[in-house]
Amino acid sequence: MKQVGVLALQGDFAAHGAAIERAGARAVFVRDREQFAQIDGLVIPGGESTTMLKLLHYDNLMEPLAAFGREKPVFGTCAGAILIARNVFHPTQESLGLMDIGVERNAYGRQIDSRVVEIAVEPEFESRTAPGKLEAVFIRAPIIRRVGPSAHVLAEYRGDPVLVEEGRHLVATFHPELTSDPRVHALFLEKL
Repeated sequence: MKQVGVLALQGDFAAHGAAIERAGARAVFVRDREQFAQIDGLVIPGGESTTMLKLLHYDNLMEPLAAFGREKPVFGTCAGAILIARNVFHPTQESLGLMDIGVERNAYGRQIDSRVVEIAVEPEFESRTAPGKLEAVFIRAPIIRRVGPSAHVLAEYRGDPVLVEEGRHLVATFHPELTSDPRVHALFLEKL
């Protein structure tokens, strides 16, 4: 059985662990660099990207995480999408640069502006998973403002990309782990 790490420094890593198990893999909560050798892919959960960066540096995980992402699949949701992006702004912030996307932090507004919506997905997503709209939970979500030429948009909300893949990596600006729909996590497992 494939083992998928969930970065367990901050954010709702437990919900991602449960979603990974529902999608058919074993979840491993990653808190130190030695664990990267034990996993086939990694999820960086939502939370607060500035806090995650501080914890990654404090625990000396930034470079091991970047090295892991250069070799194996990484899936980032919300704050995780910010950390995976090549460019981060509003304000500018350090990132891993694993995907050629530009992300604006907290672009949908404050906590009170959070929402749950149904979003249509691209035919490519449906052909690889199952048909039907996705329930998307946006919590102080970023907006993907730029998508590089080798990245593919799999879903949009109000004209903005919200689910994007590039090679072995995947990002969502929403929280698929907070729904019962396993398709986004199952799509990530295909990359392992």
